Amino acid sequence: MILQEFESARGMLAGLAYRLLGSWHDAEDVLQDAYVRWSAADRTDVAEPRRYLTRVVTRLSVDVLRTRQARRESYAGEWLPEPVSADALELEDLSMALLHLMERLTPPQRAVYVLRTAFTLPYDDIAEILDRTPEHCRQLHRRAVQGLDLDRARFEPTIEEQQRLLLDFVAAARDGDLVRLEAMLKDSVTSWTDGGGVRRAARKPVVGRAKVAQFFTHIYGRPALSVVPLDLVTGPALDVQIDGRRHVLVLDVDAGQIAGIRVVASPAKLSALDDQRRS
Repeated sequence: MILQEFESARGMLAGLAYRLLGSWHDAEDVLQDAYVRWSAADRTDVAEPRRYLTRVVTRLSVDVLRTRQARRESYAGEWLPEPVSADALELEDLSMALLHLMERLTPPQRAVYVLRTAFTLPYDDIAEILDRTPEHCRQLHRRAVQGLDLDRARFEPTIEEQQRLLLDFVAAARDGDLVRLEAMLKDSVTSWTDGGGVRRAARKPVVGRAKVAQFFTHIYGRPALSVVPLDLVTGPALDVQIDGRRHVLVLDVDAGQIAGIRVVASPAKLSALDDQRRS
């Protein structure tokens, strides 16, 4: 019964933990810890197991975020969320761009934003989960929205459009076609690369149409390049291999043009993705 109740909520809890953490590895650790606590808890007064487990997973995730913030100062280069296969987790309305932006938020802001926006919980419930007042949770949500500075009018492309643009982008960069490549990019396009301190990667974001186009024609203008489409929980991506090295390429598309490019080359994060696809 203990395991059955937990397993019935696992999909929801995994989605919650991943939204909160942007890391599949950390999310799995949180779920394991939550199950241990659930197994040892006095459940005689637990009327709603999912509600109880939501509180446990949220609080554990906030603790992980706080610890991770201290470690992030020594992280080599840009930190990007871990790509997660759509086969491992079912989520809606989530993008790599949003997960990346949420790194700007404090742990409590991120928790309130996810619980309110993705799970539509009332502020009274969120307050109980985080042990705060409803008014404080409203303030945290307002600050989170302000911190994310999301463009609500942004045009969301279809999956087919994202897939096409991914392949066209790599093809133009491989061919060294700067005119075609720059036409795909917004003026303010930004590229982030996460090498995990192991792979060579740009330590700072590359900003601007011309610089980004030159950056990727240099990377992709090699004969030993191959791509495999990926279906991630955050949307379409490409598994790119060049001279025996690989990375996952994710695009942020706005009104038919590329607004952001995220390159995940960290071996640890790619290994986690491989494990998800094999399981």
